Amino acid sequence: MTDELSPAVFVDRDGTIMKDCDYCSDPKDVRIFPGVPEALRRLKARGFKLIVITNQSGIGRGYFEEETFWKVQAAFEQQAGPEMIDATYFCADHPDEATDRRKPGPGMLIEAANDLGLNLAACFMVGDSASDVEAGLRAGVKATILIGTKEKEPREGVWMAGNFSEAVEFILIQGA
Repeated sequence: MTDELSPAVFVDRDGTIMKDCDYCSDPKDVRIFPGVPEALRRLKARGFKLIVITNQSGIGRGYFEEETFWKVQAAFEQQAGPEMIDATYFCADHPDEATDRRKPGPGMLIEAANDLGLNLAACFMVGDSASDVEAGLRAGVKATILIGTKEKEPREGVWMAGNFSEAVEFILIQGA
């Protein structure tokens, strides 16, 4: 066992590595984006732990139960590939009653770092929204990467990528 803390890539799920289908509550609706399984394999091969960090207010709003979330997550992981995801952290908070665990709060990232022995300063956060970026910045990760076109204004400390595969290229160049 090494005394060194591990690097990781924290990844938002819905809209980042799978199609966002508004409060996804049916495993049949899971559609992983092209290139994601290969990109995840490349990160794993370089020694990164892969951690899903996702707000799931559909639970807090009463749209579906936690058990349903885990069924959707299992469908995602099946499409992503065996043993790609090291851990999943979700926050069921309703936005009007949010704790620090709900992104943009850094709570889930800090919790994962403590649970899994991660070095936040060697980690990356990849997401498709300002709240994903803010969570990464507040947690003190090495870099945050915003994918897609939801947020058009560049921000200091935030890298832009067209999709998850492009984000992974940046991470592999930057290293841990």
